[in-house]
Amino acid sequence: MADQKADTWRATVKKRLLVLAAVFAVWVAAIEARLVYLQLFQRAEYQTAADKVHKQKVEVPARRGEILDRHGRVLAFSVDADTICAEPSAITDVAGTVRALCGALGDCSPRDRSRLTERLGRKSPFAYVRRQVTAAQKERVERLQLTGIDFRKDPQRAYPNGELAAHLLGFVGTDDRDETDSKGWAGIEAAYDARIAGTPGEMLLQVDAKQNVFSRIGTPPANGETLELTIDAVLQHIAERELAAGIAENRASGGCAIVMDPATAEILALASAPSFDPNAFRESGENNLGNRCVQDAYEPGSTFKVVTASAAIEEGVVRPSDPIDVSAGRIRIGSSRIVEDTHRYGVLSFSDVIVKSSNVGAIKVGFRLGAERLGRYVNRFGFGRRLSHDFPGESPGIVWRPSSWTEGALASVSMGYEIAVTALQMATAVSAVANGGSLMQPSVVRALIKDNVRVEMPHRRLGVAIAPGTAAEVTSMMEGVVERGTATAAQLPGFPVAGKTGTANKLVNGVYSKTDYNASFVGFVPSRAPLVTILVMIDTPRAGPIYGGVVAAPIFKRIADLTMQHLGASPSINPPPALLVRHRQETPEVRTAAPAPGVPGPSGPPGAADGASGMPDLRGLGLRQAIRVLTRFGVIPRVSGAGVVIAQDPSPGASLEPGATCRLVLGRLPAPPPAGGQRP
Repeated sequence: MADQKADTWRATVKKRLLVLAAVFAVWVAAIEARLVYLQLFQRAEYQTAADKVHKQKVEVPARRGEILDRHGRVLAFSVDADTICAEPSAITDVAGTVRALCGALGDCSPRDRSRLTERLGRKSPFAYVRRQVTAAQKERVERLQLTGIDFRKDPQRAYPNGELAAHLLGFVGTDDRDETDSKGWAGIEAAYDARIAGTPGEMLLQVDAKQNVFSRIGTPPANGETLELTIDAVLQHIAERELAAGIAENRASGGCAIVMDPATAEILALASAPSFDPNAFRESGENNLGNRCVQDAYEPGSTFKVVTASAAIEEGVVRPSDPIDVSAGRIRIGSSRIVEDTHRYGVLSFSDVIVKSSNVGAIKVGFRLGAERLGRYVNRFGFGRRLSHDFPGESPGIVWRPSSWTEGALASVSMGYEIAVTALQMATAVSAVANGGSLMQPSVVRALIKDNVRVEMPHRRLGVAIAPGTAAEVTSMMEGVVERGTATAAQLPGFPVAGKTGTANKLVNGVYSKTDYNASFVGFVPSRAPLVTILVMIDTPRAGPIYGGVVAAPIFKRIADLTMQHLGASPSINPPPALLVRHRQETPEVRTAAPAPGVPGPSGPPGAADGASGMPDLRGLGLRQAIRVLTRFGVIPRVSGAGVVIAQDPSPGASLEPGATCRLVLGRLPAPPPAGGQRP
């Protein structure tokens, strides 16, 4: 009986063990299957989730490259600034911490408090409190000794010259939402942000389950490239100062001025007023931040007659000497519109139509051209499109399709209305006349420098606007504007000036105002060997005079006068004679300035003296003689220094192409050695 009970008990235990073993086996198999599923099929998902918890990446800002003027003067650079940051996971009293921080910073708005509370409440290992704080703010926060609050150095943009070239340079800002994205917001800082900003570094923070940081590793940032601009800081200061003085004198709303190298369309100065300090751009009014030279489109008025005249002469519609009956200063367009000149004339030569700025004469010539041909030259001169990638926000202006021009529209465009241009477009178009007909792409970046390697930016020709002969005839007409026409106030002692005035009613609420005008003047100097094109546009002068020849031309003169002095240009009207000229063959003979052997004289063709067809030897010539020779070759002179030609580029004998540029270096030649060949 006892044995039977023992056998029954053993059988029961055995069954129970087998069931337990089966359950355990199933449980182990389920766990193994789950582990296999997690490790093989969901590994990436869980690894990512774990990394988010235990690893945090923080961007380390790169130092932006410097911005220099054409002579290496620093216009913008980066300095180390104090930044307050936090480890939110270590902060237990978020509200108290925010209250203490805002009390120390002293300038928190309700929005700032809300954003800061949100950041510090995320329980992440890193967050910004405030970037680029003042030394006083940092000191006050340090004294609080708050848990989870730390400090670091971040690069901050600095503009050592304050407002100088502010619209051109732009400014750098951070994202309003989390202050982690520092980038160029305007000007060159924005246009070349990818090159200037460099590549940010990265810091990897490893944290434990309680979000305490126990490891920091990372890669350093790569600094940005340095930009060398075409701007000359001295000329920029001159343009800004004289523009501001002219605006104040005329009680105007604002204005702009551009100084451009007509041969290359490099911008030497670009001034827009009113201005602002890029070091404190947030404190400036929004209206001050816009760049009038490239963003504001306006109806140019009579300065646009340069385009009408160029088209008419190029197409053979009229010659400068042809008479134009300006109908005593009145012309009827359609059935009801009458256009009048400021002064009443009878019959004028076409040259005098431009010199006297006759709207009636320009309209009659525009009618001879027709919409299709005039529209073609509007396009050739670069209007109706953006000209350069150096200017973010550049306006293309407004140009309607010529096929849609009515008789009234053609009349308006011929005298500079019903077409909107930018100051940059107008300066570039007149530079095309100055350089012999080539439309060059305006530029403000001269070179990029990285790792001490300087890469120059090439000059780009956008097309041919007019032929050199047409450019020469239009230049003569523009010289007349300054000599005896509407711009005698632009005359510059010692230098011939070619230019054109413009006075245009502003369109206010769809109606042309009787009180608001844009007054402008654009010209180049010296007119026959131009070093600079200068445009001045004054918005809404209120001091009385409203005409471009009275308001803008005197500002042009002051800028041009100081520019010529800064560039060391020698006067080309009645210049002082060269004292000493050395013979080309380095003989001890001293003679007066005369064409060197092989250089054509005033009456002979190029190369007539020795049959040479390459670049003549200009060394030893006075400036006027050298320019005369180059003009006969169709070469554009670029001059620096004072005295006689002591060096040239291209060198004598080099191949020539019409429209090429020759740089002439002027100076004083040393006295020749005595007859015995010994120097004293």
